[in-house]
Amino acid sequence: MTVALIVVLSIALLWTVVRLWRHGAALRRLQKAIFTKQPLLREDDPGALGESWDEFCDRTNELIEEVNHLQTLRSSQLAQFEATLGSLREAVLIVDGNNYILLANQALHEIFPQAVNILGQRLESVLHSAGLLSHVEAVRRQLAPPQQEIEFVDGNTSTWVEVTGTVIPPLDPARGTCALFVLHDVTRQKRLERVRKEFVANVSHELRTPLSVIKGYVETLVDGQEGVAPEDRARFLLTIQRHTERLNSILEDLLLLSRLESVTPGLKPEAHDPAALVRSVIDDYRARAESAGHPLTLHEEGGADLHSPIPLDPLRVSQVLGNLLDNALRHPPRGARIDVSLRSAGDEIQVSVRDTGPGIPAADLPHIFERFYRVDKGRSRDTGGTGLGLSIVKHIVQLHGGRVWAESTPGSGSVFHFTLPRRGEGAGGSGGSGSSR
Repeated sequence: MTVALIVVLSIALLWTVVRLWRHGAALRRLQKAIFTKQPLLREDDPGALGESWDEFCDRTNELIEEVNHLQTLRSSQLAQFEATLGSLREAVLIVDGNNYILLANQALHEIFPQAVNILGQRLESVLHSAGLLSHVEAVRRQLAPPQQEIEFVDGNTSTWVEVTGTVIPPLDPARGTCALFVLHDVTRQKRLERVRKEFVANVSHELRTPLSVIKGYVETLVDGQEGVAPEDRARFLLTIQRHTERLNSILEDLLLLSRLESVTPGLKPEAHDPAALVRSVIDDYRARAESAGHPLTLHEEGGADLHSPIPLDPLRVSQVLGNLLDNALRHPPRGARIDVSLRSAGDEIQVSVRDTGPGIPAADLPHIFERFYRVDKGRSRDTGGTGLGLSIVKHIVQLHGGRVWAESTPGSGSVFHFTLPRRGEGAGGSGGSGSSR
């Protein structure tokens, strides 16, 4: 009897163990199916674990199929969303509730080239700006202004963007509420605005001095005309005339710069012998150079190539060389040599004007082609320069498709180079030739 009981209990225990093992194996398969989002296949044991188990598996498979459908739909929507954002010219950025970047389009990488492989990174580790982080938090609290300009500083470079942000539904419920930001690059506008302000300030400063002198002498002549000696009256009038001429020169140069920077700069390119043009300008300046005690020489390298006609505006190119010669005659002390060289350089003709004057400090050299920039402010103004000559040179040369640059060693003089292409890639414009000085 005892033996039979033991056998029955052993069989029951074995059946229970097998049953539990089959349940455990089934649960593991179900767990794997849920994890991999693949339907649970039960061809080998349908009904083996009971109808309730089969019904549970059926419901689970339906949920897996629904999840897969939703995932496919979500992926498709995200793909369409990313494709749409990628085609936008505006930069778009989406971050989750913890400032992790969920999406960034190509336009963002164009504004911030250093921001590569940024998906999944924290915003503050990619775009270093306390202003942007403050704006993000303000957007989340719905306290941000409609638009905000933010400056991003990277070394000596500043990038300005106009940011608009809003809260959007979460792309992933586990990531919290998301925020979407549209960034518009306004760096160029900021720079133009700064240049405009500097230009207005410089023009006002340049005009104020001669106007003040003219006003002072005119008031003296008007208020004290009976008591002004004839020799003083003549001196006052000559001073007024000199400063009036200076005002006229500044205005003419400003008008010319405005024309050169316009859509129709007014160049009149024609086939012209560059060597003959340079020689004619040198001949015009030779007497002035000799009277100022500056030996003026011309060196030509290239033979017949220098006489091959190239497309250029003779009036404007003459003005380029004339401005460089004016500059060379104005600053060096008496006796300093001025050498002009003309040579053929491949597809270009290169003209160089060298003087043996005091030279230009290295800190000033990058700025000399800027409007109103002067190395020696007081002396340049006294000698009649408007501060616009080199800027005009740069614009005319660039409109011809050429290059312009300067080299200098303080104490050993300076040399200004400009080139003209044999083909007029950059020459253009229509209309009148404009005013020249």
